[in-house]
Amino acid sequence: MTRHALMNTYGDRAATLIKGEGAWLWDEKGKRYLDALSGIAVCGLGHSHPSVAKAIAKQATILTHCSNFFAIPNQEELAKNLCQVSGMSKVFFGNSGAEANEAAIKMARLFGNKKGLKLPTVLVMDNAFHGRTLATLSASGSRRVQAGFEPLVSGFVRAPFNNIDCLSKIADNNHNICAILVEPIQGEGGIRIASDDYLSKLRQFCDEKDWLLMLDEVQTGNGRTGKYFCYQHGGIIPDVVTTSKGLGNGMPIGACLASGKATDLLQPGNHGSTFGGNPLACAAALATIKTIQVDGLLDRATVVGERIMSGLRSELAGVEHVKDIRGLGCMIGIELNKPCKSLFGMAMAKGLVINVTAESVIRLLPPFIMTDDEADQLVAILAPLIKAFNKD
Repeated sequence: MTRHALMNTYGDRAATLIKGEGAWLWDEKGKRYLDALSGIAVCGLGHSHPSVAKAIAKQATILTHCSNFFAIPNQEELAKNLCQVSGMSKVFFGNSGAEANEAAIKMARLFGNKKGLKLPTVLVMDNAFHGRTLATLSASGSRRVQAGFEPLVSGFVRAPFNNIDCLSKIADNNHNICAILVEPIQGEGGIRIASDDYLSKLRQFCDEKDWLLMLDEVQTGNGRTGKYFCYQHGGIIPDVVTTSKGLGNGMPIGACLASGKATDLLQPGNHGSTFGGNPLACAAALATIKTIQVDGLLDRATVVGERIMSGLRSELAGVEHVKDIRGLGCMIGIELNKPCKSLFGMAMAKGLVINVTAESVIRLLPPFIMTDDEADQLVAILAPLIKAFNKD
């Protein structure tokens, strides 16, 4: 298949995928792959889920798009459902995680300007990833995604992830900080999981400083970690939370949720989106949320993730080049002691889709609907590849 008309932003493609069902994908040659990546944390319900497919097909015959000059029933219902599952108060809809994070950054700027700050500044974390727009890549902590796009957007200051002790000194040295933007688990950064009390301490610190606590749950949200949102493991409520990826189970949609002092920051004229919250995308998201709740998939995400991690820990016990196996729900990282990007191709050859991030961390983001047998099959394929990797 010719690709010469495409900009080469993704390099060589590993295969041409033409079909998906449940936890499986097929390429144009008929080869089947067990998908342990879910389109990078997108298809938590697996591929071509009947409830989502039915909702999309039905809505496509009614109304796919109208402008946000008009009320959209699906949008209003989705906002209500998201507020119910999150404990938040209001929602703005966009089309992606980067757009949701852009909205959050704009909200922080509004908040800081209302406080009279000369340069409203957002505290972000080392090794963070928030998107590829100019503002979100500026907020990210990777020189790889920033290189060549200077000048970057100003108004960000950086701190070590999962380190509360450094915050007071940073606050003392910069009186323009008005918000913290942080991922509860750093996905692109290597499945870095914060300590159990990290978010609650951030919540307390932001309350003391009158800062917004803004959580990027683009990857961790929508059931990925065994709660609808990851912050719910710690029993807190942020001021802003962003999400996308798994929200529409493959249909592009993003959301920026607000509560507390952030609830009414955005007013008419402050922000907008042509396609954000369109009837079709909202229908897919409504079906996704309903399926997660009715089918008990929050609990299932925990069971699947624990089964995979338990199997890998058993199979890889004593393997010297395996530094760590960590995760929460269906968000798992296997860290090796050297770069291992070639494992992606090796796994594809064996019929398994994985991902390597942060150079040396195998990232698994399996769908929640994966069966026990499929989880065991994942381990049976991947563990021998990891064992043999150090011999190459």
